[in-house]
Amino acid sequence: MAAKKPENMAFEAALDELDSIVNELESGDIALEDALKKFERGIALARSSQQKLTQAEQRVEILLQADDQAPLTEFDANNE
Repeated sequence: MAAKKPENMAFEAALDELDSIVNELESGDIALEDALKKFERGIALARSSQQKLTQAEQRVEILLQADDQAPLTEFDANNE
């Protein structure tokens, strides 16, 4: 089964896979080429997860704005 693209994964699933990759790399029991591939996948997962976390933080900030009279606007994840 081909691995999902990090951007198409749920945040929790990406973190679980990233944790698994870290454990594999820390064990030191894999070949260099495999370790590099795992590292590359881990970086992609970490970047995607960070982006999703940033988007969630922005949504929370919008929801917690103190101005009760501010007009509601649609959240656009692509507008950063």
